[in-house]
Amino acid sequence: MQPCAESGEHARAAVAIEYPVVFTRDVFDEDNEALVDAIARREPARRHRALFVVDAGLLAAMPALADAIPRYAGAHRDRLALAGPVLSVVGGEPAKNDPEVLARVLRALDEARIDRHSFVVAVGGGAVLDMVGYAAAITHRGVRLVRVPSTVLAQGDSAVGVKNGVNGFGKKNFFGTFAAPFAVVADLAFLDVLPPRERIAGAAEAVKVALLRDPDFFAWIVRRGSAVAEGDPAALAALVRRSAALHLGHILRCGDPFETGSARPLDFGHWAAHKLEALSGHRVRHGEGVGIGIALDTLYARSIGLCGDTFVDAVLASLQGLGLPMWDPALAERDAEGSPRVLSGLDEFREHLGGELTIARCR
Repeated sequence: MQPCAESGEHARAAVAIEYPVVFTRDVFDEDNEALVDAIARREPARRHRALFVVDAGLLAAMPALADAIPRYAGAHRDRLALAGPVLSVVGGEPAKNDPEVLARVLRALDEARIDRHSFVVAVGGGAVLDMVGYAAAITHRGVRLVRVPSTVLAQGDSAVGVKNGVNGFGKKNFFGTFAAPFAVVADLAFLDVLPPRERIAGAAEAVKVALLRDPDFFAWIVRRGSAVAEGDPAALAALVRRSAALHLGHILRCGDPFETGSARPLDFGHWAAHKLEALSGHRVRHGEGVGIGIALDTLYARSIGLCGDTFVDAVLASLQGLGLPMWDPALAERDAEGSPRVLSGLDEFREHLGGELTIARCR
């Protein structure tokens, strides 16, 4: 038996992060086993209890989903049991801004007697997944979470990472946790019902990660941006799959999944995005803010000699080719001293970051 560490010694432990990210279509079709396989993969002989929390916007777009989930559980009753009725919650930033939405989810987890061997299955856009993930992370110090993302932004970015959170004190993700999901199962059929604005906004994160990690993917976005904007299923599937792979690779293989350092390239464009969302009362979607933020950061990089005109023109053309806005009236708002109010997002993001701001260099 090894003795306990003496006073003054360093404690050291490795935290393994492992979870599947699966792409499928019609996840709640009774013959589709992607979700139940992901839930039961560690204990295939058990019947697993799960509480489903679903984005109300997705239910409005796909009303049959409310009945499909119980039918799916019934078809796989040997491995899956509903822990309670399907809970519908508001989507978008209201899910993260209203404490009562979080409280409803926490009450449902308590009433369903969700324990650390049960599951919470969050189905919806990134804001719902963030909020439900936070609820799961603080229940019993962490219960198993399965994310079923329904938007371009969530499937290609936020759902595959380890962050959860809700807004507070007027700040994006003021309350939050780093907690890896048990699994991510993305249904490409959900993208078919997205409004054009949501589809286009979600593509901004793909532009970001392509610029950071994959020049060939960036060139593909330039060529196929109009097809993505028009909702071509093959183009959307290719976009979210490659974006997810690049985000996941960075998060899990670049040495800092819990963001303890200051150099966080995946935050490219985000200081302005977060501030624009708040200034506009969330009229600006997160992806739209990211697109504007990428443009601002790229123009600033050129002004200090980190990139040239050709690169800047290519970045702006890629964003415009997708149909992303390059301007919002909130950019023109001024404070009492006459400075653009959006610039206060720089200091706020330093707090969110926990360190110094960095900017990507073109190479």
